[in-house]
Amino acid sequence: MINPKQIKEQTFRDRIKGEILEFFRLNEDTAWSLNQVHKAFSVRDRSTKTLYGELLEDLHKNKKIIRQQNGSYIIDTVTQFVVGRVDHVNARFAFIVVEDREDDIWVNTRELNGAVDGDTVKVLVFPKGKKGTTRAEGEVVEIIERGRKELVGTIEILPNYAFVTPDAKKIFQDVFVSKYDIGDAQNGDKVIIKIMSWAEKERKMEGQVIEVLGKAGENNTEMHAILAEFGLPINFPKAIEDEAEAIPVKISATEIKKRRDFRETTTFTIDPADAKDFDDALSFTFLENGNYEIGVHIADVTHYVLPETNLEAEAFKRATSVYLVDRVVPMLPEKLSNGLCSLRPNEDKLTFSAVFEITPEAKVVGEWFGRTVIHSDRRFTYEEAQEVLDGEVVNAKTEEVQPTEIVAEEPKKKGRKKKTDEVAILPNFSKELLTLNELAHKLRDERFAKGAVNFETVEVKFNLDENGKPLGIYQKIRKDSHKLIEEFMLLANKKVAEYVFNLRKTEPRNTMVYRTHDAPDPEKLKNFSTFAKRFGYNVQTEVSQISTSFNALMHDVEGKPEQNILENLAVRTMSKAKYSTDPVGHFGLAFPFYSHFTSPIRRYPDMMAHRMLQHYLDGGQPLERAPWEARCKHSSEMEKMAAEAERASIKYKQVEYMSLMEEGKVWEGIISGVTEFGIFVEITETASEGLIRMNDLKDDFYDYDRDNYRIVGQRNGRVFTFGDKLQVKVKECNLGRRSMDLTLVGNDGDGKRKTKPSHRGDSRHKSKSSKSAPRGDRRSKGSEGRDRSKKRDR
Repeated sequence: MINPKQIKEQTFRDRIKGEILEFFRLNEDTAWSLNQVHKAFSVRDRSTKTLYGELLEDLHKNKKIIRQQNGSYIIDTVTQFVVGRVDHVNARFAFIVVEDREDDIWVNTRELNGAVDGDTVKVLVFPKGKKGTTRAEGEVVEIIERGRKELVGTIEILPNYAFVTPDAKKIFQDVFVSKYDIGDAQNGDKVIIKIMSWAEKERKMEGQVIEVLGKAGENNTEMHAILAEFGLPINFPKAIEDEAEAIPVKISATEIKKRRDFRETTTFTIDPADAKDFDDALSFTFLENGNYEIGVHIADVTHYVLPETNLEAEAFKRATSVYLVDRVVPMLPEKLSNGLCSLRPNEDKLTFSAVFEITPEAKVVGEWFGRTVIHSDRRFTYEEAQEVLDGEVVNAKTEEVQPTEIVAEEPKKKGRKKKTDEVAILPNFSKELLTLNELAHKLRDERFAKGAVNFETVEVKFNLDENGKPLGIYQKIRKDSHKLIEEFMLLANKKVAEYVFNLRKTEPRNTMVYRTHDAPDPEKLKNFSTFAKRFGYNVQTEVSQISTSFNALMHDVEGKPEQNILENLAVRTMSKAKYSTDPVGHFGLAFPFYSHFTSPIRRYPDMMAHRMLQHYLDGGQPLERAPWEARCKHSSEMEKMAAEAERASIKYKQVEYMSLMEEGKVWEGIISGVTEFGIFVEITETASEGLIRMNDLKDDFYDYDRDNYRIVGQRNGRVFTFGDKLQVKVKECNLGRRSMDLTLVGNDGDGKRKTKPSHRGDSRHKSKSSKSAPRGDRRSKGSEGRDRSKKRDR
């Protein structure tokens, strides 16, 4: 039972302690004895003097003030304190990630003082060399903000209590649950628990079950658990669904008259076969002067989602749709995302458009931005569009055309077959598609010539049965149909950003939401160049040579076993793209100005860009930056969370698939990371990563050589290093932790290189450094793109 008197007393003590600390800060050049502090605060009675003495000791213990040899106190202006976020990468140590600081701060787990992964903490930074190392090390002295108040995990119920093993890989302790706080959970269930008390010294975290997700191991349970683990929603609140359902479906003639009408213009969409929301369409017209008018038409989401509504608040809160392996968790309710705003064929739709006049040489000689109405003639899948580009089809038959949901209050267009029970023949628009493809190639060549970096990262996809069980893994191949759409979305995003920036020539410039991307960190480039050399590739690290060098690498690795590893490491070497009102440009695309305009159904920043563009088209003055910058920051953070959830779902399905494989099967793999506790190996066939633990290397005692990214046998001199090819077997698949242990079978000779044996130490596996060799970047990368893959910056 919480005692109100105790709370009041603690509040009083905290207030007095704050006043004492502020006193020392205002008198930072002066040392004060306890008696002098008493006099300064006019403290006379014995009990208050005792209190002040205790509070001074607390401030000293918490390293806020220094007690000198003569017993006096002075504010600490020498010791360095920083604030950062805990990245608990290993059970034995963590890194504190500090914004705008180049190096992270290493902290022993014992000196986290109760902080867990994701917490914002204040850290005492030790002077370099204090502990015999040149890296930055420190100790957590204050937990400023808890990163999470809830955890997801599997519950194990014992007679008198229970405990939950968290799913989060960076939470290394179980959570105690009283038998009175288990609720309806059954042994082995996946649950969400609320943390009631945090760990202190030897005491574990304590929690209470607040939701039962289902039996661990079931597909639906695990996908919901991943969403909950990253704090992402599963369903929409009823009030949000009701607000969406109340939106009229009919487009009024009055609304149409406000817009530029493209309904008689050839228009189509190209999307993945399993897509349900079509947020962009292309229109095409051959002009009499030999040029082309190409319209990039984007769903006019902000026409339906208005400011200061529940829908708007929910869209901002989510900031992005989330793509797991078997489902999409949309940013907007289905009525909008798959209905009103989806540019389905044979329906009039409201759009926000960027329309360009383009020469056959792919030069933009005219542009127009504004609200429009379109009528898509056909929905292409990427595969269907590719068949047209390959010259494999002349036309295609449709399935039965469904009745349109949205009907305009004016006569239907001539030639538009709205309803039919017959199978219709759809035009293939081969001339338009082939022309668009030629232009896309020219636009892409121009980007690369100006310094754009070409990242063709491998995307892992799954064949799933009706219960979500993985039947197969394959790698998605991007062809011209994907790149065609991507190139015109890039053009629209670039031109919208340029237009807003150049619309006002004097300060203050028009505020806009930009997609920004800094040049890569030189140290990361150096590390990546070292990695690439182990595969026989030469990567230049000069900024002027990065794009040429990286593009050559991407071409050279295509189809080779090391392709996935090097492509992913190359992406992680780059800085993370983010949203900002600061127009610093996009390094990876070589665009001085770039925004996200083309996917408002699934990205909140695109909704912001639509609103801001319309504001300036209406002659509005520059918007105040601060509130828009705050929205940009939130959107960047939510994008990161969604990307981490997507990767977690992929990892889960990879481990699940590998657990179903023939026991004892030998797999070909490549070493993708080297740490003091083992070597990570990526299995080439499935792009699945597992760990060979040091304890499972029985042939020798191995030392970890951090500087050279390798482990070395003490007696036989055997070397395992980044990029070595190995043969492995699966030892254990842990679905709960989404991890896989491997055992070594053999290698292709790379792991048999000899080096001078080192002297055997006291322990079986000795490390020259306790910080693991980087596997690219410990932190997650941003994701770019338009289709389900989200890997391209569109």
